[in-house]
Amino acid sequence: MRSLIPVILLVLLFPGCRQEPKNIRTLDFSEVSGSGQSHIPGSDKRILRVAVSAMSSPRETFSSYEDIIKYIAGSLDIPYEFHQRRTYREVNNLIETGQLDFAFICSGAYVELSPDANIEILAVPVTRGNAWYQAYVIVPDSSPAQQFADLEGLDFAFTDLLSNTGYVYPLYRILEETENPDAFFKSTVFTNAHDVSIQMVSRGLVDGASVHGMVFEYLVENEPDRVRGIRILEKSEYFGIPPVVATFRMDDELKMNVRDILMNMHLNDESRELVDKLLIDKFIEGHDADYDGIRAMRSALGN
Repeated sequence: MRSLIPVILLVLLFPGCRQEPKNIRTLDFSEVSGSGQSHIPGSDKRILRVAVSAMSSPRETFSSYEDIIKYIAGSLDIPYEFHQRRTYREVNNLIETGQLDFAFICSGAYVELSPDANIEILAVPVTRGNAWYQAYVIVPDSSPAQQFADLEGLDFAFTDLLSNTGYVYPLYRILEETENPDAFFKSTVFTNAHDVSIQMVSRGLVDGASVHGMVFEYLVENEPDRVRGIRILEKSEYFGIPPVVATFRMDDELKMNVRDILMNMHLNDESRELVDKLLIDKFIEGHDADYDGIRAMRSALGN
């Protein structure tokens, strides 16, 4: 099994799972956040700035998406910069302030973006024939838990404050189960990456976690040892899949070109191989209304 990348455990672990938890453990990957840059000789065009919200640990996120970003930049004959941050909120800040051209972000982070930020969905991925995805609530094989309610009083891993599958969905499930959600779990930890949450469950460091179903299925297919000893306790309803978004920094021509490149990646052998690695069938047009289910959960939670 691939070992966990080095982490820093920040201070204490206390009970509770409030909307803005303060007394929690956080696994901090800021010291290994990767970045990459490609300079195309002879090009005098501006740099294409791109970010990916780290749904996996930073090094793996960079490794997974670098080739796709390099392909897009190469097709446009524009140098690129790959920007990465520890949290989804930090990436959102780059998007809203126009420090990026486009970004691959999670669905929860998308609905959190300011309506005044002039953000546009460029495309969304289709994976295994589906442009929707689910949260997987996972537990160790040895866990006696048979339903979500059985996790009460146990240790649980969240992913990121803006994560739909890794935070909003489990909070919503708690709200469905109890009138006192702050006291539901014995303790909580934020891992900042779904694959890290998965490994914490696999290693028995927590009693459960809620993770991005696409990340889990990727590991099942490509690195099964990393999900060994894990049982899926429940799957959520379907949500709008994590989109690729354009910022106000992109002009209409660049938006159209990047969108066309994404939506045609499945049509030639070179780029087909790149998306296949991420279990992506193709990219298609996305719609803001596809994320209304997430908005409804956040509204129920008072957000």
